[in-house]
Amino acid sequence: MASVEMLMPKMGESIIEGTILSWLKKEGEKIEQDESVLEVATDKVDTEVPSTHAGVLKKILVKEGDVVAVGAPIAVIETEGEVENVAKEKKPEEVASKEELLAVAPENTGSLISTAAATNSQQENSDDRFYSPLVQSIAKEEGISKEELATVPGTGKDGRVTKNDMLNYLENRSDNGKASTHEVPSISQPKAQVSISASDEIIEMDRMRKMIAQRMVDSKRISAHVTSFVEADMTNIVLWREKNKMAYKAKFGESITYTPFFIEAISKAIRDFPMINISIDGDKIIKKKDINIGMAVALPSGNLIVPVIKKADQLNLVGISKQVNDLANRARNNKLNADDLSGGTYTVSNVGSFGNVMGTPIIMQPQVAIMAVGAIVKKPAVVETPTGDVIAIRHKMFLSHSYDHRVVDGSLGGMFVKRVADYLADFDLNTSL
Repeated sequence: MASVEMLMPKMGESIIEGTILSWLKKEGEKIEQDESVLEVATDKVDTEVPSTHAGVLKKILVKEGDVVAVGAPIAVIETEGEVENVAKEKKPEEVASKEELLAVAPENTGSLISTAAATNSQQENSDDRFYSPLVQSIAKEEGISKEELATVPGTGKDGRVTKNDMLNYLENRSDNGKASTHEVPSISQPKAQVSISASDEIIEMDRMRKMIAQRMVDSKRISAHVTSFVEADMTNIVLWREKNKMAYKAKFGESITYTPFFIEAISKAIRDFPMINISIDGDKIIKKKDINIGMAVALPSGNLIVPVIKKADQLNLVGISKQVNDLANRARNNKLNADDLSGGTYTVSNVGSFGNVMGTPIIMQPQVAIMAVGAIVKKPAVVETPTGDVIAIRHKMFLSHSYDHRVVDGSLGGMFVKRVADYLADFDLNTSL
């Protein structure tokens, strides 16, 4: 018999830690290799962690609710025969340092975190406590110095300061006579008095809903939102899809929705207007090379998640469609991993799937723009023909383009959404599968 340590796996390119949600196996139970042993939550996704070896779960080293760093031991598995202890014999070059992990963390650790937090995370703290990138970003936004941060009481493991600790501290901070020194003042959010009667039902927000709520508030505070609207003629796409959807399903074994058409048109427009594909780092603009399109997916729970199609501009319509279907199915079955949700540079939200004709979406930080597509509706429209104008029934759809007015002016934001509409209207009816 031999024992091997099971380590907290790396669940994404920039994930540095995870929260233990639940253990699916108990100490003493037999487990097979690749069998799910526990469920872990990151700031991106909840996922099940499979066993690295077959054997018996000898000892659980971390409790439910603990925050565990990537690479840390979480359990001991007793196996038959001799097994190399991966934890002890791992090559030094395979183990990323905390500084390396923190350096790549900010892009994917929530809307509040800017890439500037990476630099802060590599600097020495004024005390011995570890501060997560999120806590350091809050401190930066609120003008909290290292010395002041060291005085914040921590309720996390080993006295670690959590986000809630920071929020509680900030609520009482003004009473202590300490005003924010950050150049952008924080927005106070007075709590409204809620009247509750005996017939009302009180529903506790789940973890994902709390995260969504916080990110939406953060985004409205960070970005100066402006929305432009354009009506697109979807007639060619509707006709092509109706003609080819059965053949597509017979050939590929799945349906083709309208979402791939939206993503293809947006990818083409981003190539034409690359300054939409950017992020802000302080007073610097980060121009992204890859075009990674996030698509909002409604979950059965009512929550929302945004998986990302990487390098969408390098895929044809069929390639985009297959990725859309795969990501949407795995999202609804809670099978996404952290990498599926990371790296987005632009986002599209299909509010038309709920029967809405338009919407004003909120930007996914640290991106600077997002597009909502409305319901496709038949309308009478003036159509130009070689023999004169005629009134015809066309399939129309509104595009709503929200963008960050700090870096995207109305001319760029307006021209971009108009270009997307043009690509949709000019879809080639002779496109082959």
